[in-house]
Amino acid sequence: MTRTIAYPSFSSPSLRSRFALVFTSRHRAGRHAKQSAFTGGTLLVGCGIALAVTTGALTVGGASSSAATASVAPVVKHNHVTTSITGASTHVPLVVNDGKPVIASLPTVSSGSIVGGTTLTLAGDNLTAVTSATVGGQPATVAAVTKDAVTIAVPASADYTEGAAPIDLYDTTGAAVPVDLTPATTPAGLVVTQNAPAPALTFTYTPDPGIEAQEAYVLAHWANYNPDYTVLDGMDCANFASQGLVARGWAMDADWWYSGGATSSAWISSTALRGYLAAHPERATLLSDAQRDQVKVGDIAQFDWDDSGDEDHTATVTRVEHTASGTRVWTAGHTKDADYWDVDEALASGGGTVVYWSIH
Repeated sequence: MTRTIAYPSFSSPSLRSRFALVFTSRHRAGRHAKQSAFTGGTLLVGCGIALAVTTGALTVGGASSSAATASVAPVVKHNHVTTSITGASTHVPLVVNDGKPVIASLPTVSSGSIVGGTTLTLAGDNLTAVTSATVGGQPATVAAVTKDAVTIAVPASADYTEGAAPIDLYDTTGAAVPVDLTPATTPAGLVVTQNAPAPALTFTYTPDPGIEAQEAYVLAHWANYNPDYTVLDGMDCANFASQGLVARGWAMDADWWYSGGATSSAWISSTALRGYLAAHPERATLLSDAQRDQVKVGDIAQFDWDDSGDEDHTATVTRVEHTASGTRVWTAGHTKDADYWDVDEALASGGGTVVYWSIH
């Protein structure tokens, strides 16, 4: 590929030779470049770099011209290549733009819960080509894409483990998008850095105390019922899910409560609980089964076995797995006593439909 380099005019032969020495030491003459005296004009090269510079007071290896101050060209960095010339009083960068996507910033959010749901943005250039992303190898939802930024929703960590996980973005061809965090300002002189080591972009998974407490509760009592609560034979599912939400830290209110064996309808009825959650968007958001890629541990699953419009079973999500073939969800609950009941198996055996409540 041919790129055009417009370079400054130097009156001094010694300065011309020094400039050419610095440049050609990084870009050897031959098939990939043609040397020319720096007397003003345009030089065609095949090294994939376009140099946009106007004549000015440039400092190259300590020598400077006496011309007017150089004007500033925009900095665009691609493929880990950053090249610049620094003038006596202003920065004049080379413009390297091959039209490919590049990440040029750290994520706006660096940590979040192991159950996922954190939203972060990465800035760069030509990012409209980004079509997918992973965090720690788990597929992430690409929520928004512009030329200059990509926003992703972080998935749950693999096996819900804590610690740092790499962030990777991929373009329409499936190729990983490179990272170039080189600052726009560089030391004086001609600087060319090709294929510099790319810094790793990471997201650190941290525990969520509320969700951990909720999950610990339902996994401790799915078979060993808690004697502090009344057991409703044959219809204890919503009662148990409500207990888990209290363990998570939810406060009872006038419409959702338990007291000494007495309860509100929303506490023990799946259909009434659905109505309560729908009336409290500050506590939960409804997700269809088609949106199960947004489901996370601690969310509430509700089943309508006979498609009657009433919810027949309520359970707590205890595991979510994102795979190439889709998202799988497991739940814990009472009545159907289970710690990890596969939602797809539940639907296959009982029929009907499922919805989820994303708990805030």
